[in-house]
Amino acid sequence: QVQLQESGPGLVKPSQTLSLTCTVSGGSITTNYYYWSWIRQPPGKGLEWMGAIAYSGSTYYSPSLKSRTSISRDTSKNQFTLQLSSVTPEDTAVYYCARASDAGFLRRVGVRPDEYDYWGQGTQVTVSS
Repeated sequence: QVQLQESGPGLVKPSQTLSLTCTVSGGSITTNYYYWSWIRQPPGKGLEWMGAIAYSGSTYYSPSLKSRTSISRDTSKNQFTLQLSSVTPEDTAVYYCARASDAGFLRRVGVRPDEYDYWGQGTQVTVSS
């Protein structure tokens, strides 16, 4: 059974960098051919895919967030991380990590929840001074 859990500060100041960690248990983040994504949902809005890191370590980013987003991993801890720089209040959202079993989501518009077989519970991040 694969489990994902997000962790990190719930409050970030504007202009600072948001940093979250997803800890994975029950499966390795290096196992072929899984992709590990960060997805967020602002209040009253839909799910927004932010980026992903593949089993190989390759990274992929939403064009709208690429300039501010960095995803990395620590294979020894079976964790992957999200860093979102220069945050503003519009970055306030529930942030999820999730696993996809193939790369189909990379060519799709919007988020199809069913293509992610495992999700973390989500963590609220508020950007405020």
